[in-house]
Amino acid sequence: MTSSAFRFSTSILARLGEELNQAPDQSILELIKNAFDADATRCSIELINTSAPGGTVRISDNGHGMDGVGIRDGWLVLGKSAKVSTTKTALGRTPAGSKGLGRLAALRLGRQVRMTSIPKTNKRRQFQIDINWNLFDASTTVEGVPLEIKATKNAKGGHGTVIEIQDLRTELTVTEVRSLARSSLLLTDPFGEAQSGFVVELKAPEFKDVEKLVRQKYFDDAEYHLHAEVDESGIATAKILDWRGHIMASAAMPELRPKGHPFSCPAAVFDFWVFLLKTSDFTGARKSRIPDIRTWLGSFGGVHVYQDGVRVHPYGNPGDDWLQLNLSRAKSPEERPSTNNSIGRIALRNVDDKRLIQKTDRSGYIDNVTYRELQSFAKGALDWLARFRLDAAELRRQRDRQAPAAAPLQRTKFEAAVLGAPPRVRKVLTEAFDEYARTRDKEATSLRREVQLYRTLSTAGIVGATFAHESHGNPIKVIELATGSLRTRINKVVDNRSRAALIEPVDKISKATDAIATLGSATLSLVRASKRRVGRVDIHCVISDLVLLLLPFLEGRETKLTTSFASGAPYLRGSEAAVESIFANLINNALNAFRRDGTKHRQIVISSRLDGKECEVRVADSGAGINDVKLSDIWLPGITTEVDGTGLGLTIVRDTVVDLGGTVDAVAKGSLGGAEIIVRLPVLGA
Repeated sequence: MTSSAFRFSTSILARLGEELNQAPDQSILELIKNAFDADATRCSIELINTSAPGGTVRISDNGHGMDGVGIRDGWLVLGKSAKVSTTKTALGRTPAGSKGLGRLAALRLGRQVRMTSIPKTNKRRQFQIDINWNLFDASTTVEGVPLEIKATKNAKGGHGTVIEIQDLRTELTVTEVRSLARSSLLLTDPFGEAQSGFVVELKAPEFKDVEKLVRQKYFDDAEYHLHAEVDESGIATAKILDWRGHIMASAAMPELRPKGHPFSCPAAVFDFWVFLLKTSDFTGARKSRIPDIRTWLGSFGGVHVYQDGVRVHPYGNPGDDWLQLNLSRAKSPEERPSTNNSIGRIALRNVDDKRLIQKTDRSGYIDNVTYRELQSFAKGALDWLARFRLDAAELRRQRDRQAPAAAPLQRTKFEAAVLGAPPRVRKVLTEAFDEYARTRDKEATSLRREVQLYRTLSTAGIVGATFAHESHGNPIKVIELATGSLRTRINKVVDNRSRAALIEPVDKISKATDAIATLGSATLSLVRASKRRVGRVDIHCVISDLVLLLLPFLEGRETKLTTSFASGAPYLRGSEAAVESIFANLINNALNAFRRDGTKHRQIVISSRLDGKECEVRVADSGAGINDVKLSDIWLPGITTEVDGTGLGLTIVRDTVVDLGGTVDAVAKGSLGGAEIIVRLPVLGA
């Protein structure tokens, strides 16, 4: 029997080194983490002639150092680490390393390495090892290159480790040096209140610029500060503070997680600051300059993660939007922050590595259930913040709508004041004021028309989006010509017994084409200028015409729409486009609900009831009803259960109804089992 053992090709060093961690700044950062784990209070990085290949990187620290045994059984052993989450250093630090592979990526940056270490337990001795990677590259196996650890007398005193990476394979670019500066400064949570006692010094001009930025903290200038916590049992709480530190709102589990069950993630604290950066706000108590804050956010914006006080790469890096802030803003632009105007930090403490594990290449956590639950906690808090800001925006809009009601009162006050003036002056004042009033009314009328146009265009956009979805890749004219040709050929070639079986699918194609064409017609109809003119509008007539216009499309969706109107012809003063936009959006919402929920028996009923000077119109459907969204939230812009929805439909309905002097309500489970929207409009007669 011949005994043997695993042997490793020297190419494994390249795979575990250059290929495992290709970014130079992240490779060098691993050596800085080693210094942190060694309880160093200072770590210095010197870049010597690194603007071209052949330069040297020197990393020095004043940590506890290593003796020959420590180097042999620890530093030189790859893939093994004595560092576990329950281990604490003498200074109480949780080690930042985990796999023992990170330093290899850094050491492979050059062709030669010299490591010198002076142990704290024996300062009179120093231990040195030299690594020539060219010898490894020329050898067949790793075991074929012996390494010698030399022990000599130390006459300088002190303790710690110095690593020199010599003869760099490539240069370090300005961008890489700046990234190294950023990563090293962010390593031990400069945003937190507690100080780690670990100072990094990078001897490069780029470092000074970045260091100055990270030391300048602008958190007090944030418009909103979200503070959320999740405890060991998964129960979360949150609060929103203004820039003065006053609590504006608080939330518990049902608002942070709709289903209410605890989060399956480690205990964490999430702080998130939102900057509106409005010039009008930066007066008085706030002395910071907006350009300075923008530069600061450009360098450090995003949501960073710190585990036991040490940053986890790459969360919070430029371009790493791991909480999808920018995607959420794109779907719902109103009141949503982005990585350009916010900064955040998630702090994790005493994390069990069996639950939340960093990847071998140190590029974040493994995407398991625990990691996704941590994301859910943070996203739930951000969604609650967005809803709070939407509610605040809605209150502002309501106040703005009510503001014009003050005009008649002001006119009365003005007229009373004019009566006290001399007759000659009184006439001049009255004429001037009347001219002003006419100009103001003209501007207000113009503004109302613009608002109506924008709402009409929004409605057309929603219908047009559905049309684009339905007709993608199927030009209507081509289908019509093809089906006509098929029908003619079938009638000529196929016998009577087989003809019906072939004509039936052709008729279905024609029917579907008519439905798609209807959407195009509806889009053009909704933006017709004549419909935006203000005048007498028959509510029943507008709804009936709209239903007739959409009938082919409704049939294509296998949907039955019936109307049940009260006797009479209720009318109001407004625009046909306004009334049409209300019910086009409600019908479109019902159709989307049918498709989304897979409703088989699709029915929509529009009914009306007259009560004095009010017409109540109910739109009920047989879908699944309103689920997963609070009834009070469905009117807010951006709130939608559709994956690609805009969340504007019901906002347009609500705003248009209010502008017409009416009210609107919703029932989650109405008379047909699905959603039921109740629109009440004031009428002038019937």
